[in-house]
Amino acid sequence: MSFAFLVITLALVWAAVTGTFTLLNLLLGAFIGALAALFIRDRVDRPYMMRRLVRALSLAALFFYELALSAWRVAILVISPRMERRLSPGIIAYPLTVTSDIQITLLANLITLTPGTLSVEVSEDRAKLYIHVLEMNDRDEVIASIRNGFEARIIEVFQ
Repeated sequence: MSFAFLVITLALVWAAVTGTFTLLNLLLGAFIGALAALFIRDRVDRPYMMRRLVRALSLAALFFYELALSAWRVAILVISPRMERRLSPGIIAYPLTVTSDIQITLLANLITLTPGTLSVEVSEDRAKLYIHVLEMNDRDEVIASIRNGFEARIIEVFQ
């Protein structure tokens, strides 16, 4: 990503956040963006940064998809008659593939923010994440959906 492209992008973001697209405000945004870019230029001027950004956007898109899908499922579950018969809650010990603190924290937060699931605790050796699931019909299916969804995307982002 070139320095000029980064400054222009930050100036446009500044104008969008402030809600004013005047020339003076764009110049102020460019000035602030140039100062910010000077501080982070060694981290941004790498060829893999755009790939990482696309992967992060893919993770965000997956999260919003899962958020909408699970919110719909929980809403249907709650409004259905005889809800207590349909509930099958449980706690699973999810074997972690991610290793760093930031990856584990991100995975736990994404799971917690998704309706119907809640991250309870990380084991002392950081090998397992305990997750409360509202509907656990098949333990292996829950583990596979997390491993192939959130955890796989998190690994891609941090490669």
